[in-house]
Amino acid sequence: MNKETRAFAFEVRAEQNEEHGTYITGTPIVFNRATDMGWYEETINKDALKNTDLKDVAFLVGHNTGMIPLARSRNNNDNSTMQMTVNDDGMDIRVDLDTENNADARSLYSAVERGDITGMSFMFSVDKDTWSELESEHPTRRLDAISRVFEVSAVTFPAYEATSITARGLSEALEGARASLESAKAEQQEIERRKQKIKILTEVS
Repeated sequence: MNKETRAFAFEVRAEQNEEHGTYITGTPIVFNRATDMGWYEETINKDALKNTDLKDVAFLVGHNTGMIPLARSRNNNDNSTMQMTVNDDGMDIRVDLDTENNADARSLYSAVERGDITGMSFMFSVDKDTWSELESEHPTRRLDAISRVFEVSAVTFPAYEATSITARGLSEALEGARASLESAKAEQQEIERRKQKIKILTEVS
C-alpha cells in the first residue's frame, strides 16, 4: 500500500470557547483544486472521501508519527478530540488541544495564533485514480477515491519543496503516482492493441 501526503496553504485558526476550550480549525483536504506536482497536475475529486476509512485518524505536527498525537479521531464520534466534517469544498477539522497539560499542544496553539503555522497536510492511500493527457509532458491525475486517511498534520511550509520532511513525502507520492501512470499507459496501450486486432479481423472477414 503506497502512502502519500498532500499539503495545502489554507487558513488555520486558533480559537477558544467554553464548550471546546482551546482548539484549532483548518482544512487539510481540498476538492477540485489543481496542484502542480512537478511533472503532473493533480486534483481531488469531490466524492473522493465518500467511502474513505476514517475510523482512526491521528493529529500530528509535520507528519511526525513518533510523537504522541495532539488529538485523535476514533470513528469521528462525539468523544473524539479531533472532529472531521466533509463538505462540498473538502474536509474541515476541529482539534481540541490540551494546552494545560501538554507543552507541544501549547506550542502549536501559539504558533498558529502567531501565524507561524499556516498549513495542513494529510497522509493517505489511494483506491482509485484517473489519468488524462497521457501523451503530454504534464499529464493530469484525478484522485477519485481515497481508501484511507492515516493522519492529519499541521505544517510550517505547505509547499513540498520547502522542507526535508515534506520533500520525503513528495518523493514517496511521486513514486506511487509514477507507478499508477505507467499502469494507466499500459492499460491504454492494451485497449488500442485490441481495437487494432478487431479492426484487422473485421477487414479480413
